[in-house]
Amino acid sequence: MRKHIVAGNWKMNNNLSKTENLLNELKKQTKSSDAEVMVAPTFVNLSHAFKTLKQTDIEAVAQNMHFAENGAYTGEISADMLKSIGINTVILGHSERRAYYNETDASLAKKIDAALANNMRSIFCFGEELADRKSGNQETIVASQIKNALFHLKADAFTNIVLAYEPVWAIGTGETASPEQAQEMHAFIRQLLSDKYGDAVANSVSILYGGSVKPNNAREIFSKPDVDGGLIGGASLKAEDFYAIVNAF
Repeated sequence: MRKHIVAGNWKMNNNLSKTENLLNELKKQTKSSDAEVMVAPTFVNLSHAFKTLKQTDIEAVAQNMHFAENGAYTGEISADMLKSIGINTVILGHSERRAYYNETDASLAKKIDAALANNMRSIFCFGEELADRKSGNQETIVASQIKNALFHLKADAFTNIVLAYEPVWAIGTGETASPEQAQEMHAFIRQLLSDKYGDAVANSVSILYGGSVKPNNAREIFSKPDVDGGLIGGASLKAEDFYAIVNAF
């Protein structure tokens, strides 16, 4: 049975003091849930977050990493560095990384390989932009991103991969994606996996939705059969909102 997962991506928010406050609030909010809970603070606070959350059911995860183990890559972080501070999960291919830092399917395939080589779990992000959706090319774009970055892998690699569909057109644009549109794309993604790797793999991979999930829409979105959780942005910066989303399961 695939896992329900709610992951909070804090992006470039919260200095150490604010991180401490939010982590402590999250610890107070922790309740029994059917969902696996993760938060991704900025790199400079990641070790602190790991130590703070060590005795809880909340996992601290990384927002990104480089594909090389070491070398002349100023400002970058390797899988080995993350593992050395206790981090075992990393978000890769987020739409902002693709848009602002020119990450490509080819470079993300290398990052996925590096994560797997270090026995790390990846939350692999992908999704179409507004022009793609309006032109009806959303499935072509999503299929291309998944195939180019992941379909060189063997089936057993997917035990360490979580997928996260981000409809970029529905994030901060004024456009809204319906729960039905989320389900439609998630079902397409699962069928894509099934066609390549078979039903057993397709039905074991968690597919998260990353399109502005909030406390007032989480329950309806998560009720869809192929939506296994959410990758949460702004709402993860408030402990009460984040746990309202977690408890939507």
